[in-house]
Amino acid sequence: MGKLFTYDERLGIPIPDLKLEWDEYTKGEQQQILVQWENIRGSIPDRIKELESIINRKQFQLSDESNFTKSCQLNSEIAELASIINDLWLWYRTNQGVSEKMHN
Repeated sequence: MGKLFTYDERLGIPIPDLKLEWDEYTKGEQQQILVQWENIRGSIPDRIKELESIINRKQFQLSDESNFTKSCQLNSEIAELASIINDLWLWYRTNQGVSEKMHN
């Protein structure tokens, strides 16, 4: 069946990397994919909390930072973390339908 998920360094989770159309997989393969995805999907809220914690620390640093260059860097890092969180939520919600198929 090959590798069905690829670890995404930026997001910090494996994401689907399906080479075939969904209907080209056997029912058993589909079930295996869905179980694996449900486990990954279940970890997304914890990953988001972890990133939010980092954002909070950086915002705290920013509130005490007087160096303009360092402030810009912290703002940039916070923006990137927020972007990652947004992408994680998109993965979490977009694939909700896939998870619902698992229970039907």
